[in-house]
Amino acid sequence: MLESKKIWVDGHLVNYDEAKIHVLTHGLHYGTGVFEGIRSYNTNNGPAIFRLDDHIRRLFNSAKAYFMDFAYNKDELIQSSINTVKANNLDECYIRIIAFYGYGKLGVNPLPNKVSIVISVLNWSEHIKKENREEGINTMVSPWMKVDVRSMPTHAKGVANYANSALARIEALKSGADEAIMINSNGFVVEASAENIFFVKNGEIYTPPISTGALEGITRDTVIEITKQNNILLNIENISRDELYYFEEAFLTGTASEIVPIGKIDHRVIGDGKIGPVTQKIQNCYGQIVRGKIENNRSWLTFIK
Repeated sequence: MLESKKIWVDGHLVNYDEAKIHVLTHGLHYGTGVFEGIRSYNTNNGPAIFRLDDHIRRLFNSAKAYFMDFAYNKDELIQSSINTVKANNLDECYIRIIAFYGYGKLGVNPLPNKVSIVISVLNWSEHIKKENREEGINTMVSPWMKVDVRSMPTHAKGVANYANSALARIEALKSGADEAIMINSNGFVVEASAENIFFVKNGEIYTPPISTGALEGITRDTVIEITKQNNILLNIENISRDELYYFEEAFLTGTASEIVPIGKIDHRVIGDGKIGPVTQKIQNCYGQIVRGKIENNRSWLTFIK
């Protein structure tokens, strides 16, 4: 992760080193914040942010769960995101927008505090880094259960939800795996620690429904659109833990990670342990879409210049 030049803080671009918050910030103490991770890609027409409108829409939806009132509307945050990318002169970057309750009153109730919004851009590589993109990653089912939809608003991209994810990811890394797969209280597969999950059998794709507690991922939705465009049959249904080992392919999807093939689950090899033909097709299509090479999907791109 490299430092950027400017960060947008509540309507102003400030120097990287000057973007600071108070130590009594409510979101820091209680996790009362929501965020989005977005990517900008280099295209033949210059840098373009992928599905920016959809990310900003989801940010506002997440804010509803926490009773957050923003001082900026959707169009203003879209333009501010563009301006922040411009100010840092980056062709390809990761954009992090976070909204959180600030400081003023420290009790559990965040409502008396102002909501702050910060937009930063970073030159950041994949969330799960593999030297060989065709080599499947090593995963394990996490001993930590996915936070229940009856306990937290899991459809919101809330900061607090990711404490659950962090515990799962740490446990996986400490155990020698690259990523964790999370199960809900009903015993069904939900997602990985920070990605949605897909499986392939007999040429058909399977993925858990949002009702399991999985995030309604933007990349997940992009993959669903790719399956439609390529006439690949998609099944959205519950998947139990013991079904995990019998698929022919498996892959993760996320803005930071993009499309990542899974080689092992709980020490069981999936397929031949490398990227399968269906996953390869999805990965190739995704790479073309985000870089503006497929005309039908160019409306998903917000060009910087």
